[in-house]
Amino acid sequence: MKFFIDFLPLLLFFTAYKLYDIYVATAVAIVASFVQTGYFWAKHRRFETTHLITLGLLVVFGGATLILHNEEFIKWKFSIVNWLLGLVFLFTQLFGNKPLLQRMLESQVSLPDFAWRRMNMSWIVYFMLLGFANLYVMHHFDTDTWVDFKFFGNLAMTSLLVIGQGIYMYRHLKQTPVRAHNNGD
Repeated sequence: MKFFIDFLPLLLFFTAYKLYDIYVATAVAIVASFVQTGYFWAKHRRFETTHLITLGLLVVFGGATLILHNEEFIKWKFSIVNWLLGLVFLFTQLFGNKPLLQRMLESQVSLPDFAWRRMNMSWIVYFMLLGFANLYVMHHFDTDTWVDFKFFGNLAMTSLLVIGQGIYMYRHLKQTPVRAHNNGD
């Protein structure tokens, strides 16, 4: 369910673009991001950093797109969000006592520290490369191709990374020894 909630603004952006245009899609994404952030707050009584970053940048870059009637602003937002997320993961890797990915998942998964650091680093690289890939697509292809890349490319690449990380995690799970059960024999 969280995966769906996280991708809801993107899904609605894609749908509105296919039905209308980039400007309607941008307005829909802004509203969807407000709803997403509000829903998460109502359910968990806290905000998620990625939702706040996306919302803030959508308001700024989406607002500039709508006010100036220039689609370049909304296209840049995708790169900037990914680079900021990459920097957040990098900051926790360099300066925190635990990488961000470990903070997010350690209550559910037990891994050695080196595995958490490698997985966190893979997210850093992923976010940075995705930001640059977005720039390439937005400058070398038309808006229809960019929207398809933003939706299908982002979804496919994120899914591949998550599957790869699942396989990597499985290899490094800390095994809890099973104690022999004593039946009083």
